[in-house]
Amino acid sequence: MNKMVLAAVATMALAGCGTQMGDRIASGAAIGGGVGLAAGGVGVVPGAIVGAAVGAFTPPENVNLGDPVWDDE
Repeated sequence: MNKMVLAAVATMALAGCGTQMGDRIASGAAIGGGVGLAAGGVGVVPGAIVGAAVGAFTPPENVNLGDPVWDDE
């Protein structure tokens, strides 16, 4: 059960990332804040700051999840 929840959360988190810098900053801050909230209430702000920084400094070309599983050619 825990693996299914983790897979669903990871899929939702990665689906929320955009290709524009503003989108990546906002989604990174939201994901980081959510992780900080899950770890403990005090971690929300630091998590959001770290998530926004990672979103700002990671270009979309560096995130390669490979070929989709439905594209088996």
